[in-house]
Amino acid sequence: MLKKLPKENMGTSNLGWLESRFHFSFAEYRNPNNMNFGVLRVLNDDIVHPESGFDTHPHANMEIISYVVNGEITHKDSMGNSETLKRGEVQYLSAGDGIYHSEHNVHKSNDLRLLQIWIIPPKAGLPRLYGSKRYEEKDRINKFLNIVSSTDGTADIKIYQDINIYVSELEINKSLEFEIKENRQVYFVQIEGSSNINEITLNAGDAMEIIDIKKIEIKALENSHFLFIEMAKV
Repeated sequence: MLKKLPKENMGTSNLGWLESRFHFSFAEYRNPNNMNFGVLRVLNDDIVHPESGFDTHPHANMEIISYVVNGEITHKDSMGNSETLKRGEVQYLSAGDGIYHSEHNVHKSNDLRLLQIWIIPPKAGLPRLYGSKRYEEKDRINKFLNIVSSTDGTADIKIYQDINIYVSELEINKSLEFEIKENRQVYFVQIEGSSNINEITLNAGDAMEIIDIKKIEIKALENSHFLFIEMAKV
């Protein structure tokens, strides 16, 4: 099954300093029929305007990945971590029994756009983790870059849950194929540009649920930037 999810059908929010598109129920967007996709609980496409951001707040028992699309994110947390990340770079956090952090766009004129991805951990109370990776553009041009995996996987960033996150920037008319193993499923996000996924067109902001499909062929209709999360089928 390939289920296209047009961006127009997603939840949205505009707080002035923050504009968000919610792929799943979050904040004021409440849809009991759209709470998660497998262990993927939250995927927010956020635009944080200059000199603003998320002040210090708590998390617990969630694995959180931030993928920077444009601009810069500045992170600080109660574990003593502090850094700034840019386009294509990744930050991750396994909150365990509790952590406080803040995320800001300290730039005076440029917006920050990022995807915030929340993954349900395999159990509560796991040890806290924090890290980041400064991937380069060449790492994802016309190929899949595995930015996150489980602790048994091969990505530089490892979390507890059994998932893989891939990104790519695919040039116009180029294509890639991805094999989906038995009892696995995929959530696909078209970040920028447009693609055909097994002949179904996704435009910027659209998403797709992919279940009981053995292989997807991704063809860039224009320069295409996308991310997908591969996980166990539940």
